[in-house]
Amino acid sequence: MTKESSKAPPLYPKTHLLAASGIAALLSLALLVFPSSDVEAKKTTLSLELESPAEQLTQEQDAAEAVQATNDPVASPFAQIEDSAQEPQQTAQAAPAPAPAPVAAPAPVAEEKKAPNHREVIVSKGDTLSTLFEKVGLPAPSVHDLLASSKQAKQFSQLKHGQKLEFELGPDGQLASLHSKVSDLETISLTKNDKGYSFNRVTAKPTVRTAYVHGVINSSLSQSAARAGLSHSLTMDMASVFGYDVDFAQDIRQGDQFDVIYEQKMVNGKAVGNGPILSARFTNRGKTYTAVRYTNKQGNTSYYTADGNSMRKAFIRTPVDFARISSKFSMGRKHPILNKIRAHKGVDYAAPRGTPIKAAGDGKVLLAGRRGGYGNTVILQHGNTYRTLYGHMQGFAKGIKTGGTVKQGQVIGYIGTTGLSTGPHLHYEFQVNGVHVDPLGQKVAMADPISNAERARFLAQSQPLMARMDQEKSTQLASAKR
Repeated sequence: MTKESSKAPPLYPKTHLLAASGIAALLSLALLVFPSSDVEAKKTTLSLELESPAEQLTQEQDAAEAVQATNDPVASPFAQIEDSAQEPQQTAQAAPAPAPAPVAAPAPVAEEKKAPNHREVIVSKGDTLSTLFEKVGLPAPSVHDLLASSKQAKQFSQLKHGQKLEFELGPDGQLASLHSKVSDLETISLTKNDKGYSFNRVTAKPTVRTAYVHGVINSSLSQSAARAGLSHSLTMDMASVFGYDVDFAQDIRQGDQFDVIYEQKMVNGKAVGNGPILSARFTNRGKTYTAVRYTNKQGNTSYYTADGNSMRKAFIRTPVDFARISSKFSMGRKHPILNKIRAHKGVDYAAPRGTPIKAAGDGKVLLAGRRGGYGNTVILQHGNTYRTLYGHMQGFAKGIKTGGTVKQGQVIGYIGTTGLSTGPHLHYEFQVNGVHVDPLGQKVAMADPISNAERARFLAQSQPLMARMDQEKSTQLASAKR
């Protein structure tokens, strides 16, 4: 007898033998209860499960746990069959599932098709109305006919890059109508009739909601405002509102903060423009300024502090937004071109060429023209006491001429380098009773506050706006900490 034949048959643990007996009983019952096809499927599954020792051990442990959990030594084998039927993922791992019945493919969704006589073109660089007509197969004379149909029709020749034009052609291949969306709010069209073309303009009426932004200055005001979501025009408006108290050329510091509530125009859920600033708060070097927009019963609109004092003063602190002071008022400065000591009776604001220059206050234009080393110059007279001068301008704003009048904050010209100048900047002078004084050291009087008759109405608008800024800021800061 060989060594292998002399070995005793392997002994299985008692739990294995009990499990095998249970499974055999289960198969016998299944043959009696289920149809033959179903039994065959169950048998296949069980057979495959028993082929893996690891899976067999898992099943035995599961069976033992089930018996222990129910405290029933003769738990029904049908419970195991029901459980396995409720576990499709486990069965799928043990045996491949039968191939699913073929499912009819869903009917394709019909795409919106344009009519065969519809054409669309997008304006590219160098396009004219003639080239666009050519692209859609319209003859050149039709462009002339269209533009000559009315004065408004000429708006179609004022093309913008990316603008879409939609053409509808008639059965004869000639232009029946032309449509174009010139802005988010405005669409223009021309439709052919017996007399030529009729022009039509459709203007969508936006809904108005209020929006809030909060920002912290860590570079420049313009960059920080843009990062916070404030548009360039609203940033300029904010600088104008606080321009009486804050010199945006030299006062801004890292860590300054601002809060703004403004009107936002919406069309179909899309922001298409902004309205005025309703309220704002600006903290500069630890001091906080507030502003609320208010229209009185006479229809006059202005900005006031939260407690009703006017933001408006006789003069704004700086006539150029976001400029850099390159030279201050001095009676003993060495002139950079003449190279000799010469009093500098004003303040120089360095800024890019073309930057707008604003009138410091309401006044009459004494001069809008050339004046020696000042180059292009504007001189304004403010009442009987004050006079301001703006030199080295690149050019004058439209409508600014000698003998005219200006309003505070009105653009009167643009930064340049005319006259005796080493670079683009504004030379700004301030005179009191004919004597030059330092513009940066002037303390100017405030305008009238809210009248007693308007105070209750003003506070009813002011207080909710201030409260909302506090709430919005707290919510935003809390979200940032999460």
